[in-house]
Amino acid sequence: MKKLLAAVCLLFATIASAQTVQVKNPFIWADTPDPDIIRVGDYYYLVTTTMHLFPGGPIMRSSDLVHWETVSYLFEEIKDTPRYDLKEGTVYGRGQWATSLRYNNGTFWALFVANDEPHKSMVFKTDDPAKGWKLHSRLPAYHDSSLFFDDDGRVYVFSGSGDITLVELEPDLTAEKKGGIHKKLQLNGRPQGLHEGSRVIKHDGMYYLLCISWPNTGRQEIAYRSKNIEGPYDSKVILKSQFGGFPYAGQGTIVDGKHGEWYGVMFQDRGGNGRVLTIEPCSWIDGWPMLGTNGDGIIPETVTLDGNCECHKQPAYAVIDKDYQWNHNYIKEDITTETGSLTKPGSFVNLRTSVLAKSIFDARNTITWRTWGPECSDTICIDASKMKDGDCAGISAFNGDSGLLTIKREGSSYFLVMSEESVQLDGNTKAITNVEAKEVARVKLPKSKVKNVYLRMDGVFTPGTDNANFYYSLDGKTFSQIGTANYKMRFDYRRLFMGTRYAAFYFPTKSTGGEVKIRL
Repeated sequence: MKKLLAAVCLLFATIASAQTVQVKNPFIWADTPDPDIIRVGDYYYLVTTTMHLFPGGPIMRSSDLVHWETVSYLFEEIKDTPRYDLKEGTVYGRGQWATSLRYNNGTFWALFVANDEPHKSMVFKTDDPAKGWKLHSRLPAYHDSSLFFDDDGRVYVFSGSGDITLVELEPDLTAEKKGGIHKKLQLNGRPQGLHEGSRVIKHDGMYYLLCISWPNTGRQEIAYRSKNIEGPYDSKVILKSQFGGFPYAGQGTIVDGKHGEWYGVMFQDRGGNGRVLTIEPCSWIDGWPMLGTNGDGIIPETVTLDGNCECHKQPAYAVIDKDYQWNHNYIKEDITTETGSLTKPGSFVNLRTSVLAKSIFDARNTITWRTWGPECSDTICIDASKMKDGDCAGISAFNGDSGLLTIKREGSSYFLVMSEESVQLDGNTKAITNVEAKEVARVKLPKSKVKNVYLRMDGVFTPGTDNANFYYSLDGKTFSQIGTANYKMRFDYRRLFMGTRYAAFYFPTKSTGGEVKIRL
């Protein structure tokens, strides 16, 4: 009896000590499109699209859905075409798309389409995402795909942008299975328009296919379900919600929590900041995974997470660590860092030049990282003393339309220039066809001060703003604003197809061999 009483007391003590935390939406207010999220044991794993950025396919991990760290990348580089090296064109808005993340029998799997020639999907695997990934196979192109391991050991891919196709793979994921299932699914109630973002789970013996439909219906998330993987599938809209002064959200998945609860994670387009993540409670109602408070299909302002987390005293946004990535494949020989990587803010990176460029858009070895909302600010420090005539180094609000704050060396003189630049790309090769540049402000720098030039960019992403402002300092303490006040950041899917990012850049326009040191 005493043992039973002690056990009951321990149970109530455990329940009492469990802390809940509320997060605000969008819970990750940064460009994190096409999410897939799974939970394995104590950790949630999240992957999003990073397209033309390398290393690519960041794998983020969290024990509480609030604090996220990037523990690995799926790959360091892609060499399918010279365009990944900014030769014979670019891969802006292409590259890695819509990765599917899965765990099966002790192995983590990731599948995505490399959205440029030769248009093949890539399959990666690992036994621990924190230890890195290995390329396992190349498969046909599957648009917005979902990898799925069934209980009977069979493996499938769901994919498509109109009709959804089911393809069976060999059990070792090296090829499509000969004689296996390969069919378009019958989706009852399928609306007109595009149908994308497949994510598939199995729950209580039912198969659930989650997709978005748009633009005819307004962006909405639909769940299809069937007792048979081949269908036919019945449908129900599980989320259709504007939120925060922006249009409808959709495209993502659902994930089970640690204590029997479920969540939906869906992205929302937010202008210059890109596509941010929202989180919703998921309630199983009559066998459907309904999102929103009590399954009302509406994104809530705040969500209570059930777990042992004392993260915030008040509702707050989730925290995502800085995730440094290069624009296209980088030239390793031109780079040295203190730690051998770019994982820690405050570290130094030395950049040398070996390839001429005309603008930031074709510059090699440009370092980028996310902006974040509702407001952000970041500062870099540049030692420009070893720059050569015609060299350009600085910080940018980087996108198809970019604001730049550039240290330019002209002859023996140094100038600080704020400019607005816009790129036009060929529709097929994404080659740069034109860059429009407008110089807004210029300040001459004392040559004695160019060893430590501090450059800052502030961003505001509240509804109707998407503004960037630029500042400089020669002592790291007193900053002066320069150039366009409230430079407008924009999102354009036809060009870079991602949210505005910070970029630290250095490129030569006349001769190679210069060098800068940048503190991030």
